[in-house]
Amino acid sequence: MSSDVPLYDAAVIGGGLAGCAVLRALTLGGLRCVLLERGADLLSGASKGNSAILHTGFDAPPGSLELRLMQAGRADYLAIRERMNLPLLETDAVLAAWSEQELQRLPVIADQAHRNGVDGVRPLARDEIFAKAPHLGPDVAGALLVPGEHLIDPWSAPHAYALQAVLNGAAILRRAEVRGARREAGGWTLDTAAGPVRAGLVVNCAGNFGDRVEALHRDSPFTIKPRKGQFVVFDKTARRFLSTIVLPVPNERTKGVVVTPTIFGNVLVGPTAEEQEEREIGTVDRAALEALIGAAGRIVPALRDEPVTATYAGIRPATQFKDFVIEALPAERWIVAGGIRSTGLTAALGIGQHVAALVAEHFVGLKPLNDPAWPRMPNLAEHLPRDHQRPGRGDLVCLCEYVTADEIEAALAGPLPAGDLGGLKRRTRAMMGRCQGFNCQARVCAMAEGRLLEAPEMPHAA
Repeated sequence: MSSDVPLYDAAVIGGGLAGCAVLRALTLGGLRCVLLERGADLLSGASKGNSAILHTGFDAPPGSLELRLMQAGRADYLAIRERMNLPLLETDAVLAAWSEQELQRLPVIADQAHRNGVDGVRPLARDEIFAKAPHLGPDVAGALLVPGEHLIDPWSAPHAYALQAVLNGAAILRRAEVRGARREAGGWTLDTAAGPVRAGLVVNCAGNFGDRVEALHRDSPFTIKPRKGQFVVFDKTARRFLSTIVLPVPNERTKGVVVTPTIFGNVLVGPTAEEQEEREIGTVDRAALEALIGAAGRIVPALRDEPVTATYAGIRPATQFKDFVIEALPAERWIVAGGIRSTGLTAALGIGQHVAALVAEHFVGLKPLNDPAWPRMPNLAEHLPRDHQRPGRGDLVCLCEYVTADEIEAALAGPLPAGDLGGLKRRTRAMMGRCQGFNCQARVCAMAEGRLLEAPEMPHAA
C-alpha cells in the first residue's frame, strides 16, 4: 500500500452515538483518529430516532455491561454538559401501572432499582401521583417515582462529542462506507467509498450494520435483528399537560410505550417494538400510529384533543443478546461495540470510556491531551435562551421552531457542517415544526444549495 494513504492510530467505523463518543475518547487519549461514516452526515442511521431520555439504569439488568456503561455515561454527561452547553431538562419519571398484574410488578422494579444503585425509587400515594402528573388518566392503578430520569437533546450531544474530537485533531470522512478490510503488518487497510484508509486499530461501531462490518474479518459473534420503533409527536400545545416522563411497566422484550415531554417543547409517544429485516428504512403505518395515539389518550386523556405534528420511526440494532457486545481482539487489532440499543444515548460516553480502557489495556498506552479544546454547542432546548431571543439576531426562517438565518448559516459552516438536509434539521430544528417545512423548506434549501454533500430535493412551486 502506498505511503500516500493516510495512516491513523485508530479508525472508528460508524458515526452514530457510540462512534462519536469513541472517537472523542480516543482522540482525547492522544491517538490520531479517523471516523468513517457511510452516510452524508453523522447520526443518519440508528441514532437519528430515539426518545431522548437520559436514563438512570433503574431497570437495566443488574450486573450487566449495559448498566455499568449507562451509569458511567450518565455521570460523564452531567459532568461535561455545562462546559459544552449541552441542555438538561430535569423532569424525573413516573412509572405507571395500569392493571393489577402491573401493580404487582412495582415492588420488584423498585427492588431492582435499589440493587442497581438508583436511590429514591419509591411507591407514590395516589395524591402524590396526581401531584407529579396532574393530567394522568384516572384509571392508573399505582406508580413509582423514578428520580433522575431526565431529558436531553439527542443530537447536540453526539455532535458535541464528534466536534470536540475534530477540534483536537481527529478526521471525519462521510460517504465513506467501509467495503473491505485487509490485515497488514501493524494494522489494517480499509477500503472505503472515499478511498483507502490505514489504521493501526479498528473500532467497529457500525450500528445496524455492525455484524456485516464484523464479517469483513471473521464470523460475526452476533446478528443484528433490526427493531423498528414508531413515534408520534404531539404539538407544543400538548406540553402543558405533561411535566414528567410517564414510563410503562417494562417487560422482557421492551421498555414499552413512553409518554414524555421533549426538550424541544413537544410531547412524544412511543416507541413500538417491531422486528423487521430492513436495516435502513423505518416506515410508519397508520394502524401502529393510531394505536400509539390511543395509548397516549388513555395515559393522558387531554392528549385526545391535541394535534399531531409529526410521526417517525427509528431502527434499533438489537441482537440475540440482551447486553451490549463490546469485545477487544488483541491479535486482530480490532474492537467491536455492537448491539447498542435504545440506551445508547445515555451510555455513549461510558462506551467511549470503556473502549479507551480496552485500547490502553490491549493495544497502546494513552497519553491524554493536556489542554484539549472544548466546543460550545448552540442551544435548541425550549426551556433555555434560544438564538431568536438574541438582540440583533438574523431574520427568522422557520417560523414554527423560531430558527434564525444565523443558526442555519452556522450549521452549514464550521469544522463539522451539516452534510445533508436531515443533518441540517438535527442541528437547527428547521422544518421540524407544525408545518414540517411547508413554509420554509424552499428558503432552507436555497441557503443550503451547493453546500451539502447530498443535495436536497428542492420543493416544487405551487
